Amino acid sequence: MSNSAEIPYSTTLLVRDTCLCLHVQRAARALARLFDDALRPVGLTNGQFSLMMSLNRPEPPPMGPVANLLAMDQTTLTAALKPLQRRGWVNVTPSPKDKRSRLLSLTAEGKSALAAAVPIWQSTHAMLEDKLPGANGDGLRAMLLSLC
Repeated sequence: MSNSAEIPYSTTLLVRDTCLCLHVQRAARALARLFDDALRPVGLTNGQFSLMMSLNRPEPPPMGPVANLLAMDQTTLTAALKPLQRRGWVNVTPSPKDKRSRLLSLTAEGKSALAAAVPIWQSTHAMLEDKLPGANGDGLRAMLLSLC
């Protein structure tokens, strides 16, 4: 006797056509590929661009708030920082207030790399928003934020 239940193919089609998780994942992967391709000439991935942009602040932020902003845990953030540190684009230094805490900052070279990436991000982003029905980027952002 088999314990496996048969799931009707109609259920597969229902999930394919209606699952918000599936559709958001597919869109995220497509956007990641689009921005990875666009940013490749300046040596960045979309994730590295977002991470470096999150460090573009008047004062170096601690790891916790950066990890929260990027929706990742600190271990994942630490791993994402390593290649940027090796390239000399990001510094990770102990906090003067709490030696257990680390502060993150862009180096001068990191700021230059980010500055080269911004116009690419702007043009890619504008092209993407123009493709949206009604060019409604604000509406899409609001819907996505409501899920967080």
